[in-house]
Amino acid sequence: MKNYKKYIYLILFLLLTAGCASNTVDLNASPYSQAAAIKGQGGVYKIGKPYKIKGTTYYPKEDYNYSEVGIASWYGSDFHNRRTANGEKYDMNTLTAAHRTLPLPSIVRVTNLENGRSLVLRVNDRGPYAKNRIIDISKRGAQLLGYQVQGTAKVKVEVLAKESKALKAALLGQKVEETKIASQSVAPASSSKTLVIYNSETANKVTKNYAAESNYYVQAGSFSQMSSASGLKEKLLKFGKAKVAQAKVNGKNFYRVRIGPFSFKEEAEVTLAKVKNYGIQNASVVRY
Repeated sequence: MKNYKKYIYLILFLLLTAGCASNTVDLNASPYSQAAAIKGQGGVYKIGKPYKIKGTTYYPKEDYNYSEVGIASWYGSDFHNRRTANGEKYDMNTLTAAHRTLPLPSIVRVTNLENGRSLVLRVNDRGPYAKNRIIDISKRGAQLLGYQVQGTAKVKVEVLAKESKALKAALLGQKVEETKIASQSVAPASSSKTLVIYNSETANKVTKNYAAESNYYVQAGSFSQMSSASGLKEKLLKFGKAKVAQAKVNGKNFYRVRIGPFSFKEEAEVTLAKVKNYGIQNASVVRY
């Protein structure tokens, strides 16, 4: 019986440590889980003192009524794995952002006013300081908001007060008031439907993800000769995982050059823009 209890305790310990092993911050998780992941990366809650950049002084403060319209930019590989202003490790593939004065971390909703797409992000860094831009978003965030290719977009940034206060309390070891998880959505510019990226209300309620049901590819060309298709495939490897797919049309073999797969159409569209800029104007996004 004694050994049996030891075995049970060992299993519980392994389960607990396994749950703490991941330092990925999931915006759908409870504030306590988010706080644990942030602390696991060395992150803390921080407002900071006034500071001066290029002759301009910035005054960080708690402002839960913050709402501003301006230009957003994005930052990627040059800062990947570097420490953010609150001590976390920057990951360009997660949904984070940099702001000049908001508390770190804060939860904000960013809406791309040029295409209507909206996304919830966690501010954990300082910046940007160029050309009066109001927010710098991770590469992944810029992809989903649909402006990675052009580099900037006119956006509206709004603090989500309940979520931000709950995360602050969890990081400071205080009692967290019950709050719903902010919805994560990207509304495509050409459609009134909402693409749900994360759960909309609670971490236990699974929302159907329409965009991930199929794979998206960038089709760059279709050839009757395998050699021609292979030649193009080699040139396109710089843009991602390029391959040749064989298809039979009216009894004839064709060899289609594709890049992918991509889970979301927005990702495929980013690569499509690069391929067209490379000179292949007839390229298109296909879905399977």
